[in-house]
Amino acid sequence: MTSTLDPPATDSLSAPRPRLILVALAVGCSLVAIQQTLVIPLLPALMSEFDASITTATWVFTASLLSGAVATPLLSRFGDMYGKKPLILTALGLLLAGSVLCALATSLGMLFLGRAVQGVSVAVFPLAVGVIRDVLPPARIMSAIGFVSATMGIGGTLGMLVTGLLATVTPHHAPVFWAAAVLSAASLAFVAACVPAAGGGHGGRPDYPGAVLTALMLLSLLLAVSQGNTWGWTSGRVLGLFAASAVLCACWVLVEQRVPEPLVRLSLLVGPRSLSANLMSLLLGFSMYSSFTLISNLIQAPPSAGYGLGGSVLDVGLYSLPNTAVMFFASTYAGRLAERTGPAFALAIGSVFAGAAYFWLALSNSNGLDFVVYGALQGLGFGVAYAALGTLAVAHVPMDSSGIASGINSLVRTAGGAVAGAVVAAILTGGGAVTTLDDYVLCFFIVAGAAWLAGVVALFHGIRHRN
Repeated sequence: MTSTLDPPATDSLSAPRPRLILVALAVGCSLVAIQQTLVIPLLPALMSEFDASITTATWVFTASLLSGAVATPLLSRFGDMYGKKPLILTALGLLLAGSVLCALATSLGMLFLGRAVQGVSVAVFPLAVGVIRDVLPPARIMSAIGFVSATMGIGGTLGMLVTGLLATVTPHHAPVFWAAAVLSAASLAFVAACVPAAGGGHGGRPDYPGAVLTALMLLSLLLAVSQGNTWGWTSGRVLGLFAASAVLCACWVLVEQRVPEPLVRLSLLVGPRSLSANLMSLLLGFSMYSSFTLISNLIQAPPSAGYGLGGSVLDVGLYSLPNTAVMFFASTYAGRLAERTGPAFALAIGSVFAGAAYFWLALSNSNGLDFVVYGALQGLGFGVAYAALGTLAVAHVPMDSSGIASGINSLVRTAGGAVAGAVVAAILTGGGAVTTLDDYVLCFFIVAGAAWLAGVVALFHGIRHRN
């Protein structure tokens, strides 16, 4: 019986160099993560520039999250059907177009549109995982997926660093997005030149009803989660959106069970191995996205508040450097660890360190050294955990479903990020008019618990599927 990890016989890497392909894919994935986080330190400046409330300005981040959640399963499935490289180039092209729109934006509406176009690029990561399975020899697949997975976390911290550096020159948002446009164009050319079109599409018929229902269901669910704290969790709008998402989900399940070639096979979502892998992704996504907002706010909070370092936007980026450096180092060796212990046990080990990072800040957060220690622990944890998660998401699925399997896992991680934003906002703004240090400490304990819970799920997954 042929292993699902065996690449097609025609997909030898004797022509393009494997390392060059891997670097091109890693650069593309890191840019996707950069576009997700580069706006977080910009939010206060955008509120001032466009005279907007924090609720309105937050949509600059949410718009990308929502469009990415909708686009990921669609482009992932189309990549399996028609070939992954054309879809990667399409997603990077939209990242370039969205960056230009944001740079030229003179209103929040235009900025929202540009961010939504940028968000489609989130599908690059699952498509890149599919390319790796298509073209790399089996012995290198696990370490390659691990390396590319880790670049998502590295890109997230680099995004805040890039914004911080540019903020020292000008408070305007345009230079940040022009920089993103230049990087996107370079990545687009790099991928076009270095990534082969091997492992071409498997063909099939598009599942248009499933695609429409998927988009509407995700929009309803993530809109409710992202706006619950603003509109009120018991308000008619939020409850109506949750009800609509439940009805649409039921309709989607019925459609996917009846069409001959469904957009998403349900076994890839709730199968014995897929369910635990997706649950781990949800919990780790919750932990990772929570840290972006919490750390940025805490570093920039003035000491007069009774906490915080009184740092600048650039300081937020500089304090992320230990995280970036350690994560890069950890991802380099994560593949070897996963090969020795199995990816599930490697993920459990990484989750322990990730949770310890948040636990450290919950106990000690009064000086810069605390944030350096936190960054090193988190980089080690997520460098290993995300590397292993990328393998767990696709190792058990057929080759013609690797893109959509990774896409679903990425989608679940994005959903975890949306939930994280809602939970963090509810805690930081729900306890009273003034946010206290105790509110941050509670958030860190919750996020540490989520990371450790992901480790527990990984441990049981590894024991149950030891072979």
